[in-house]
Amino acid sequence: MYHPVNSVQETKIFTTTCLDSSSIPIPNGSWIYLSMDFITQLPLSNSFDSILVIVDRFSKMAVFIPTMSSITSLDFAHLFIKNIFSKHCLPSSIVNDRAPLFVSSFWTNLCQQLKISRDLSTAYHPETDGRTERVNQILEQYLWMYFSYHQDDWNTWLPLDEFAYNNSDHPSTKQSLFFTVYGRDPHFD
Repeated sequence: MYHPVNSVQETKIFTTTCLDSSSIPIPNGSWIYLSMDFITQLPLSNSFDSILVIVDRFSKMAVFIPTMSSITSLDFAHLFIKNIFSKHCLPSSIVNDRAPLFVSSFWTNLCQQLKISRDLSTAYHPETDGRTERVNQILEQYLWMYFSYHQDDWNTWLPLDEFAYNNSDHPSTKQSLFFTVYGRDPHFD
């Protein structure tokens, strides 16, 4: 077996400088600890070319928000307030990658003022935020299966994709994400 000369030292440096899942707080309630990511480079659909995916780390419930890859930090903050804060209150912690919006001075200062802890994943280590990466994969499958041949109407179907995802049973709980958060299944009457 090969052992680099400085393997112990390199391991210590790696483990102390990289964010891993063990340093992220364990969720103890819905919408307190979130993770966020973007799905980008989608075909243009009613002026949208990206999706902001926000996942509650406790329930695994997700919100899918159509947006543009050219979104500003201020517009991003408005999306967050409209889609998360107004419905679920302020989170205590957010995990995300180092996308420019997530590390912008505006977003950094806003989170500091609102006392939201930010945990940034290390580049090329998406496992830090594995749940959101998995949700992105599922959403991309939904989009691929259900939007039109011309791929120009995916934003129209996004709310239904979100509903379908949030009302599917999760393997660990054997109940829907909707049930985990609200204690009941949605009504269809």
